[in-house]
Amino acid sequence: MPRFTSYDGTDLAYSATGAGTPLVCLAGGPGFPGRYFEDLAGLAAVRTLVLLDTRGTGQSELPSDPSTMRFDRLAADLEALRVHLGLETMAVLGHSAGAVTAQVWAAQHPASVERLVLLTPSDHLQGGTRADVPAVRETYADEPWYAEAAEAMELLKDAPPSQVPSLRRAVVPFQYVRWDEAAQAHAARMEPLLSKRAQAGYIAGADQVSFADLLTGLRAVTAPVLVVAGTRDAVSGVAAPELVAGAFPDAAIAWVEDAGHHPWIDQPTAFRAAVDPFLLP
Repeated sequence: MPRFTSYDGTDLAYSATGAGTPLVCLAGGPGFPGRYFEDLAGLAAVRTLVLLDTRGTGQSELPSDPSTMRFDRLAADLEALRVHLGLETMAVLGHSAGAVTAQVWAAQHPASVERLVLLTPSDHLQGGTRADVPAVRETYADEPWYAEAAEAMELLKDAPPSQVPSLRRAVVPFQYVRWDEAAQAHAARMEPLLSKRAQAGYIAGADQVSFADLLTGLRAVTAPVLVVAGTRDAVSGVAAPELVAGAFPDAAIAWVEDAGHHPWIDQPTAFRAAVDPFLLP
C-alpha cells in the first residue's frame, strides 16, 4: 500500500486503482478509511481512484497529537498528498463528513482545485441544522426495520457509552434506501473499519474553528463543484445539498432519485450517470 509522510511527520497510507487522472477520495463516518468506497460503482473506469486513509484510520498512523484529527486540520494531509502525487491541481471527492474536510481544503487552497465532488455532504460548515432529517426518516416508516431503528435513534441521544455501539448498528438501515442484501453486505464490510479515535477527534475542538473564514474561502473556489445528493438521504437530509452548493460560485446539484446516503450502493447506474460527465476530461 503506497504511503507518504505528511506535514508533521505522520505516516499516511492510500490505495490507487483505475485509469485516468487521479481522483482523491475522502471517506465519511467520520472515522472510516478510504477502502469503504470500494470501486465507487466502477468509477475507476473514468478516473484513478486514490483512496486516502485519513490519519488514525485504516493503514495510516495514529498521530502523536490527537488534535490533528479535527475535521479542518485533516485538510493539511490532503494538501500534503497533492504535493506527494506531484499534482498542480487535484480533483477531490468527499463523502458525508469527508465532504467537510474537502471543502476546508478547497477554501484554503482554491488555486489547487481541479474540480470537487461533494457526495451526500454534511452542511456543517454552512451552519445547517438538518431539521428536515426526521421527515425524511419518516418516509421509511413502512419498512420492517423502522420501529427498532427509530427507537435506537432516540435512545442514542442519552445513551451510556456501553450501549452506543449496538444502538448505532440498529440505525444503520437509515443510510440506505433499501435494506437489501447489497446494503447489508456493504454495511457489514464497513463496520469493522471504523476508528473510534478518529471519529472522536474529528469534532474535538470544533469551537476553535473560524467557519466565517472558511466560507469566505469557498467563494474563491472558481473550479467546478458537483454536489451529488440522494432524494431520500435520511442522514444528511435533502436541504443540505442546496446549502452546500450555494456556498460556491460555480456549483451544480445532481439528484439521484430513490437513493439514500450511499448513492453508489443504492443506485449505481444513476450515480455513474450523474458523476461521469463531470469527471471526464
